[in-house]
Amino acid sequence: MSKALIPLATGFEDIEAVSIIDVLRRGGVEVVTAALGEEVSVRSAHGILMEADDLLSNVLENEYDAIILPGGGVGTENLMACAELHERLRRQRSEERLVCAICAAPTVLEAAGVLEEEDVTCYPSMAPQMGRRVKNVPVVADNLVITGQGPGSAALFALVILARLEGERAAHMVANGMLVNFS
Repeated sequence: MSKALIPLATGFEDIEAVSIIDVLRRGGVEVVTAALGEEVSVRSAHGILMEADDLLSNVLENEYDAIILPGGGVGTENLMACAELHERLRRQRSEERLVCAICAAPTVLEAAGVLEEEDVTCYPSMAPQMGRRVKNVPVVADNLVITGQGPGSAALFALVILARLEGERAAHMVANGMLVNFS
C-alpha cells in the first residue's frame, strides 16, 4: 500500500484537498493529512473546518511515496512560509519519490527548489511566479513531479497520482466508480 502526505494549511482550497484525499483513499492509498501549526483543526479557503489526522511537525520524518500540496491563495502562502515543509520536499525529491502540487501550490515546489527541468502547470495567474514556462493544461505528470491547474482539475489530478502510486487499473476502477472519464 502506498502512503501519501497531504499538508493542510489555513486557507487550503476545499475542493482540491477533499478530492485528492477521497480519490486516493478510494484507491487504497494510505493518506495522512497533517495540519501546519499547533492545532489539528484547519479552516479552508471557504470557511470549512477540517480536522487533520495529525500535526505536520509530528509526521514530517515519516516515509511517503508522495507529498501532495493542495492550493488556495492563503493556503499556498502558509505552505510557502513553512521552512520545514520545504526541507521535507527537498528530501522527498532526493529520495526519488513523488512531489505533487495543484493550483497555486506548484509555486511552493519552485520556491523549495525541487523542480528541475520538468514541465508543469499551475493556476494561470500564478504562472509568472513559476520562473519557467507553464503548460496551460489541467494536469502535467513529468518524472517525479505531478502538477494540476486548479479546482476543476482536482479529481483528474488525484487520479493521475493514484495511477502512479497504485497503477492504472486502480485509477480506472476509482474513476469508473465515480463516473469520471479517465482515459
